[in-house]
Amino acid sequence: MTYDAAGLIPAPRHDQSRPGRAGARIHPRHTALAACPGTEGVARLLRTTLGQALGLALPDGEPGGHDTVTLRVDAALEPEGYRLTVAEGRVEIVGGTAAGVHWGTQTLRQLLGPDAFRRAPLRGAEAARDLAERTVEDAPRFAWRGLMLDVARHFMPKDGVLAYLDLLAAHKLNVFHFHLTDDQGWRVEIRRYPELTGTGGWRERTKLGHRASPLWDERPHGGFYTQDDIREIVAYAAERHITVVPEIDIPGHSQAAIAAYPELGNTDVIDTASLGVWTTWGVNPNVLSPTDNTLRFYERVLEEVLELFPGTFVHIGGDECPKDQWKASATAQERIRALGLADEDELQSWFIRHFGHWLAERGRRLIGWDEILEGGAPGAPLPEGAAVSSWRGYAGGIAAARAGHDVVMCPEQQVYLDHRQAAGADEPVPIGYVRTLEDVYRFEPVPPQLTGADADRVLGAQANVWTEVMEDRRRVDYQTFPRLAAFAEVVWSALPPSPERDFGAFQGRMEAHYARLDALGVSYRPPAGPLPWQRRPGLLGRPREGAPPIV
Repeated sequence: MTYDAAGLIPAPRHDQSRPGRAGARIHPRHTALAACPGTEGVARLLRTTLGQALGLALPDGEPGGHDTVTLRVDAALEPEGYRLTVAEGRVEIVGGTAAGVHWGTQTLRQLLGPDAFRRAPLRGAEAARDLAERTVEDAPRFAWRGLMLDVARHFMPKDGVLAYLDLLAAHKLNVFHFHLTDDQGWRVEIRRYPELTGTGGWRERTKLGHRASPLWDERPHGGFYTQDDIREIVAYAAERHITVVPEIDIPGHSQAAIAAYPELGNTDVIDTASLGVWTTWGVNPNVLSPTDNTLRFYERVLEEVLELFPGTFVHIGGDECPKDQWKASATAQERIRALGLADEDELQSWFIRHFGHWLAERGRRLIGWDEILEGGAPGAPLPEGAAVSSWRGYAGGIAAARAGHDVVMCPEQQVYLDHRQAAGADEPVPIGYVRTLEDVYRFEPVPPQLTGADADRVLGAQANVWTEVMEDRRRVDYQTFPRLAAFAEVVWSALPPSPERDFGAFQGRMEAHYARLDALGVSYRPPAGPLPWQRRPGLLGRPREGAPPIV
């Protein structure tokens, strides 16, 4: 069987093929795999994925040998760059690091056809596969190419999370932002504080649709990941050269934690012992109390989090923190006076800066939503090394970059994948603006206001998947795909400016990519619209009309 890989996604920088000239044959019994120093982990994963998909044994071979796939590191290439060569009966993948080699193997899988993404060979799939002579040279545009998955609103069991890590790897995405805590649930085991999951991991019922909907699912909902589950997820991601960034929300979005440990809330304002895990959606008024007890509690939480997640960044939220309870709290007002702060906004900034310094002392970096830029007391900006996730638009990211902070662009109006994909009445639980596949393809992470060194502060971008109206993995799939494929090309490929991008050519390549998504078992939105079982008739959404503002 011979395959034409015109449908490579994301598009590589350079792809030269010679369709009439035989390059190499991948044979179940004859093809060997040679892993040069530094590529052993990539080889192990390649044997697993291609072996189970196509029935390949891939025994050890000699580097550069005939009928051999050779993996090699060459530090002269960009760290995540690679060069894939198919010629003279051989396949060679050279990367600047093991990560680059790994991304090259993802391209090889695409060259081998959609069956290379299955978990077991189909009848006849073990046949030899012929690859035309080809050279692909590639490297990513951005270092941060991410997806944020919210598992606090609707819990996704571990097998679904692992499947999403496979999907990130297949699209050359390398950051998994794991949103683990919120008002509606606490999803990570903290051994020092078992009630965070014992109480905070479960809610009595769940609002169906937008918060204005009159409908409820009366079944209890919840779940959490044990620390061993988290270690498995992190290791699984690392094998695929994906960094997991945990999010532990502070000081807002914290009702699940307060329900578990009422002393964390503003006890002099409300009866926090009466609070349960929140059952609906929106901005919650119940926020953490700015006491030393709260600080110590979250430091101990983060001590366990740091043991589980070895990456540089820890996300602490910092968004949507109403100040009404602090205004009414004698404890909060005394803290403001004692610290010499001007108001409650500066109190929130103090909260954020405390944990920024705490993380920095331990060799980590704080990242938070763009509200962490607000309320900074004179002479007390964000800690050095803190980064900003710019979600309310581009403005927060622009301000952060100009202030010398690194930025991850994820503007709600462009890359929130809970927003609806079409204006049709069949679109399930329509939230937000219409964001089509083409809209996402034309997203530009670096706004024109940033140039030079300020533009270099944009580490990259991520698409965010908030799951208030996504009750299971099939719903997450529907909202995420195929748009994540367009996003992956935006953050990986060297595309022209947004208006000049050839969306028609991308659509043509997507025809091949849909077959890969089918093989991966993704319940994506078909180009023609939702299938009958993907619709959610009667569930109220909150659509916004018109084009989203650029803010």
